[in-house]
Amino acid sequence: MDSNKKNECGRPYVILNAAMSLDGKIASKNRDSELSSPEDWERVHKLRGEVDAIMIGIGTLLTDNPKLTVKYPRKKPLIKVIVDSLGRTPPDAKVLQHKDGSRVVIAVGSKASDERIKALQKAGAYVIKTDSDDEKVNLRFLVQKLGEMGVKKILLEGGGNLNWGMVKAGLVDEVRVAVAPVIVGGIEAVTLVEGEGYPTIKDGLKLKLVDVKKFGENLVLTYKTIN
Repeated sequence: MDSNKKNECGRPYVILNAAMSLDGKIASKNRDSELSSPEDWERVHKLRGEVDAIMIGIGTLLTDNPKLTVKYPRKKPLIKVIVDSLGRTPPDAKVLQHKDGSRVVIAVGSKASDERIKALQKAGAYVIKTDSDDEKVNLRFLVQKLGEMGVKKILLEGGGNLNWGMVKAGLVDEVRVAVAPVIVGGIEAVTLVEGEGYPTIKDGLKLKLVDVKKFGENLVLTYKTIN
């Protein structure tokens, strides 16, 4: 199902993109995540130029403090989405301080304090507060809200926990992984998808391989989800 069809169904099309080691790690136990070749970074920047929004989690923001920049010109400003249940995003985070015409959206959960929300709004963020049975961000509500804001395609650059949340909620339509020729290992290293996981292989998210390309030392595999 293509992105336009998905949008007609009421929500944006979501592409999960990540670089990972051969054993499925997106970061080492020390949170080193340098797994993309220069050629793969070019691919990522082009992909960022094709989507309406980039989504990351608070863990990625606090660890990497990224600007989420786009190397190539865009027809309209990019929306940068931070999934941050408790509103822990520092007001001086690079994504808020880097003025490139983009809009920063921070999604918080029901337990985020008004004080934190006001501080983020003062720093220039548009805050979406979601309700759920726990303190987590209601991802289905968030994606629906982004669709109402005109977002048709989202690039998910999450850490393992956000990736799991999006997969579990049935919100991932496509997966692109750039496999690096290295084995990282380690029980404390971050895997592509973390969380509690599915109880059986049969329950897991089914994928169909649709493309294989080489970018420098990275082998990029593209999958579509099977509904």
